[in-house]
Amino acid sequence: MLISSILPNWSEVGIFEQVFWVITIPATVIFLILLVLTIAGGDADTDVDTDIDADIADGDSIPFQFLSLKNIVAFFAVFGWSGIGFIHAGLASWLVILLAFICGLLMMTLMATLFYLMSKLAESGTLKMTNAIGKLGEVYLVIPANRGGMGKVQLNIQGSLRTIDAITDDSETIPTSSIIQVLEVIDEQILLVKKQGK
Repeated sequence: MLISSILPNWSEVGIFEQVFWVITIPATVIFLILLVLTIAGGDADTDVDTDIDADIADGDSIPFQFLSLKNIVAFFAVFGWSGIGFIHAGLASWLVILLAFICGLLMMTLMATLFYLMSKLAESGTLKMTNAIGKLGEVYLVIPANRGGMGKVQLNIQGSLRTIDAITDDSETIPTSSIIQVLEVIDEQILLVKKQGK
């Protein structure tokens, strides 16, 4: 047995501690595998997701996921190791369980927060064209009148200067260097603009 090979004096370990070892070893092995897969870029988190944000519309932020495979495995790994530590510290059984449970919950919260922040970082690098609506920009390539063709505009979205295709419903062509305002996003990649001051 794996545990008896790790602990030569397995037969001398009390039943209470044995239960913690039985929980700890498999949970730790699985946790390390999930950690390696996550770092390597594979999403092994076939989530048992119970999202704190329930109905998430398309394009909304990624929810804070408290119950996921990674978090549950992390809970049992930390619950087991801290429980074994508290047993060796000579604490009463009920106190060992309580403190180990608290340590496990703290680890779950830490993991959920960490992955939430990582997902927000990844999300913040993705351009959301709807963030351009209402913003002012400058015409980079002439925009023909009445949607007669496509020009380009430059504007600051999400902290960086972007050059994006644009059309207009204005009755006059909008020349280069004119200031425009974004009215709408068409087909998720083309901006409908109007000349500022019209």
